[in-house]
Amino acid sequence: MSGGGQPQEACFHCGLPVPPGADYRVEVMGEQRAMCCPGCQAVAQAIVNGGLEDFYRHRTASAPRPDELIPEALARLDLYDKPELQQGFVHDEAGERKSASLILEGITCAACVWLNERHVRSLPGVLEFQVNYSTHRARLVWDNSRIKLSAILKAIADIGYVAHPFDPGRQEAVFKKERAVALRRLAVAGLGAMQVMMLAVALYAGDYSGMDEGLRVFMRWVSLLLTLPVVFYSGQTFFRSAWRDLRHGRVGMDVPVSLAIGGAFAASVWSTLTGGQDVYFDSVCMFTFFLLASRFLEMGARHRAGQAAEELVKLLPATATVLRDGEEQVVAVADLVPGDQVLVRPGETVPADGVVTEGVSSVDESLLTGESVPRPRQPGDHLVGGSVNVESPLQMRVETVGEDTLLSGIVRLLDRAQAEKPRIARLADRVASGFVAGLLLLATAVATWWWLHEPDRAFMITLSVLVVTCPCALSLATPTAVTAATGALTRLGLLTTRGHALESLAHASRVVFDKTGTLTRGMLSLSGVRLLGDVDEASARDIAAALEAQSEHPVARVLAAAGRHQLAVSGVEATPGLGVEGSVDGRRYRIGRADFALALCAGEADETLQGEHTQVLLASESGPLALFTLEDTLRSDAADTVAGLQDLGLAVEILSGDAEGPVRRVAEALGITDWQAGLRPDDKLARVRELQAAGEVVVMVGDGVNDAPVLAGAQVSVAMGSGAQLAHASADMVMLSQRLVTLVAGVRAARRTLSVIRQNLGWAVLYNISAIPLAAAGLVAPWMAAIGMSASSLVVVFNALRLRNLD
Repeated sequence: MSGGGQPQEACFHCGLPVPPGADYRVEVMGEQRAMCCPGCQAVAQAIVNGGLEDFYRHRTASAPRPDELIPEALARLDLYDKPELQQGFVHDEAGERKSASLILEGITCAACVWLNERHVRSLPGVLEFQVNYSTHRARLVWDNSRIKLSAILKAIADIGYVAHPFDPGRQEAVFKKERAVALRRLAVAGLGAMQVMMLAVALYAGDYSGMDEGLRVFMRWVSLLLTLPVVFYSGQTFFRSAWRDLRHGRVGMDVPVSLAIGGAFAASVWSTLTGGQDVYFDSVCMFTFFLLASRFLEMGARHRAGQAAEELVKLLPATATVLRDGEEQVVAVADLVPGDQVLVRPGETVPADGVVTEGVSSVDESLLTGESVPRPRQPGDHLVGGSVNVESPLQMRVETVGEDTLLSGIVRLLDRAQAEKPRIARLADRVASGFVAGLLLLATAVATWWWLHEPDRAFMITLSVLVVTCPCALSLATPTAVTAATGALTRLGLLTTRGHALESLAHASRVVFDKTGTLTRGMLSLSGVRLLGDVDEASARDIAAALEAQSEHPVARVLAAAGRHQLAVSGVEATPGLGVEGSVDGRRYRIGRADFALALCAGEADETLQGEHTQVLLASESGPLALFTLEDTLRSDAADTVAGLQDLGLAVEILSGDAEGPVRRVAEALGITDWQAGLRPDDKLARVRELQAAGEVVVMVGDGVNDAPVLAGAQVSVAMGSGAQLAHASADMVMLSQRLVTLVAGVRAARRTLSVIRQNLGWAVLYNISAIPLAAAGLVAPWMAAIGMSASSLVVVFNALRLRNLD
């Protein structure tokens, strides 16, 4: 080659020329290879450390540079638009309306939640977006015809956060990483603070007793070196958050923190370089350490507050045993499809929602419903994914998987409740968002005043003002309390599906119950047999059971289960709405309405055969034989529930569509004086509107089917839980356990939650009102301000955690 220049070496990783003087080498395949930049060096070293050197042996082209990989990573988000990938985590609500649960990485404080919610909600086509600060999970609802999921994920990436579909295993990994990184930052800050404080004590002592100037300068330089990792490693989380806020035109909570840390460090460096009078390395380290310590403790408390939701999402197993062609195959639960036959052994978790096809056993649904007693299951019964088989093997047919299961519905509703903010929380957010801007103006005013009157103290006092008034406690006051309370209620079997429900329930003045299926079990049972002819009770039961055995009518099923001996029956004829006729042991019988049964013996019904309950007459050709009385029995805890609500000062009322007799009987049994019978759904709604117009805050409790209008009209609606309804629940709360008495615990919890929120907000406001004048007057040192600010945040978090244990 002509000319004196040497040919420029190519980067072994990407193929670009290596700049003159660059020395970025990595040993690959036993040789030192030249790299063009630190990025290629880091990537190549990672490939070598991972045992993937064959990548370089078999590649057909140079690898892309690290900065070229970013667009590729963003393009990979387009995969989330594929229907087959969305099947596992996207729920189709109606038409093009879709919802998904996401996990957000990079959330450090309540301001991050605000920024994400504001940014994503501004996107055209996004219908709802709420972030749960406690679990870092987000509930997203969007119109798929206007915006794609990948575009939303890219928009979140644009503001410096990472969003991906929720996965329990990945969330646990994210939490572990978050804890590990936080612990490392805290350790570095703690070690630096201890060392710098020892030097600071020596420097303070030297101010009183005298110190050689050379030794003083040396100690300052050592303090500077020890503070560097504290500021640029431990404190970088504050600077990144502040820069992110400022880039998007918002003054977040980490802005004054960053100004305090950065300003104090810069002033100390300048003083060290120029031989100035004061350095603040000890204050910088202590402030960073205390703030990181409080956030680490808060992070642990936040994870514990969201524990109920995490327990639910971890219920499903990773694998299931599928029966195919008579053989057992272990497959991933994510690969199950409706129609699969699955074997569930004793002690194993049911992997999806389905129906028992073979076997008899009991299942434990306590983590789903709060009900501690295992429930019997036999062929034809439903199984809920996440419940545990207790006794014997069961075979089941899978009916629903993925986002359509009952468990996914519960988690989705719980996420919605914890992400939605009650009115008092929205007020606190508005106050906090303007508080930081006011704080910066106040700090400027304080700095100006002290600079004009006592310039030597101006910087230190302004630093204290910035530190002491960070509104972390104000922003943490509500989300931690709501998350802890809703999680505790879920464990009791009362699922809160709307964030406002707790606040409205705390102010409730009247509880309105539907009767059938709410105060009563909603199932008829045989309450009595009155003999009218020449048969004993056992024979009457057996004859009735034989006649009703083939019918699917609810009354028939009760009577069919009443007999003990199977009798031969022939010539059965059913007359819809009236009853059944047939021959048993050669004798003709009728069972059903009194007039229908008596027509067999040419008799007539009299007043003795009339009653308030459902009654069925058995008659033969010789005359009436037995009168069966069926009634809908009260729930075992209905009386305790009504008494508990009345003890809490709530008025109780019954609005029912049933006949007057049964409604009056239930009201008298429960001690309820306000009741109405024979009401249509619109009549119930009109009554609720009347109560609301009189100033009442109404809680409506119903079965969620025919009570939908009145449930929607009440300030708080509580539906009795069932699998089919729950997946599309519109009620504010759902009783998963079917135990009515949990409503009493719900009212107590709501009142305690509102009290705790008010305590937290009161403490946050009181702390700032007290601390600002003291700091502005120069009575609070920066390290004292750091302790006070951190302590105020911890007070509200641990106060909220008291709600995790409800009586």
